[in-house]
Formats: sequence, C-alpha cells, structure tokens
Amino acid sequence: MSFKPQHLSNWPRMSAFLAFFILVATLIMADPALAKPLKVVAFGDSLMAGYQLGPREGFAPRMQAALEKEGYEAEVVNAAVSGDTTSGGKARLDWSVPDDADLVLLELGANDMLRGQPPETARANLDAMLSRLSERGVATVLFGMKAAPQLGSDYVKAFDSIYPALAEKHDVPLVPFFLDGVAANRAMLLDDGMHPNPKGVESMVRNALPTVIEALRDRGAIEG
Repeated sequence: MSFKPQHLSNWPRMSAFLAFFILVATLIMADPALAKPLKVVAFGDSLMAGYQLGPREGFAPRMQAALEKEGYEAEVVNAAVSGDTTSGGKARLDWSVPDDADLVLLELGANDMLRGQPPETARANLDAMLSRLSERGVATVLFGMKAAPQLGSDYVKAFDSIYPALAEKHDVPLVPFFLDGVAANRAMLLDDGMHPNPKGVESMVRNALPTVIEALRDRGAIEG
C-alpha cells in the first residue's frame, strides 16, 4: 500500500495560490496606482467647494471622476470652505490636510480680492501654506486667480502676480487662472454671475486635469 503525505497532496493548490500572490504583488509594485487609491485634497473656497451644486456636481467629485476615467483610482477629498480667505485657509491647513495626502490642490485668494484686502496679505498667507505643505512632504498644485478690473490697475497688477511668483519660488505646478473660460461667461455660471454651474465645473476640471496628472507623476504616485 502506498503512502502519500497530506502536505504533498496539497502542493498543486498551494503552488497556484503562491503564483497568484506573486502576480498580484508584482502588479502592485509595477504600478503604484494599484497599491492604494490616490488621495487628492481639494483645498479652497466656494469655487472649489461646489457652492449651490449637487453632491456629485462640484469640483472635487468631478475631478475624481475625470481621474478615474483616465484609469487612475483616486479619492478627491473636498476640503474647500465657501467664503474662505487665505487667512482662514492658513489657520485650518494642518487639520484639513491629512498626512497621507498624495496631492493638495490649493485654491484661495478670490475672497481676499473681493473684499479688497491687500495683495501682500494673500501673498504672505499663500507663501506660508506652500512652505508648510513642503515641510510636511505634501505635493501641491497652486490654482491662480485674477483680480476684478474695477479694483484698479495697481491692485490688479499686484494681485495677479502673486500666483506665478509663488509657483516659481516653491517650484510647484500652477493652473494660471482657475476660472479660465468660465469667468464672465453666463453659460458657465450660476445666476449670481460669480460661481460655476455644472457646465462651468466641467470646464474647470478639463483645464486643470493635465496639470494634476503631471503633478501626481512627478510625485511618483502614478507612472507615466
């Protein structure tokens, strides 16, 4: 009578499981996007918060959908607050941005401008936020804003220069004007003439998407 040890009889099954485990591990190491969902934090004001829009119509959920459509598993966290200024953003930065964030989309300054606050204040606050995120090792994309012409040429020049100057100083990607193609376009705005409607949000996402993807590639969160 022959004898076949039990552990040897299970070897084909164990071999198949081991081969599957190695395959999954190899895929994860080859493509970091498979290891865990990318965490992107949308940190801004009402323009990013989805003011008066449905739960799936704001910038954060539409950016998440756009990344997923491109094949990236992503979670875009809406950490934007309507009415927020650069001072408010600076104060809440650390507890609004988790340590495991792969990327922060920093969009603030519009409310500073609308309230006529000195451009130097917005510049200093944004500078401090970019420095703090760098200290924490969190990658950032800076979203630019432009001043309303009625504030005067001196104010416009000082305010509009904030974003390219800080992007260069901190070596971060820049979306030059968050409302590009949307501002003053009634077809893209809510009835208040200031905030984007769903069509406007889609345009803003399309404009920002290449910069966001490139920033994630530079971060090493996704492969090119």
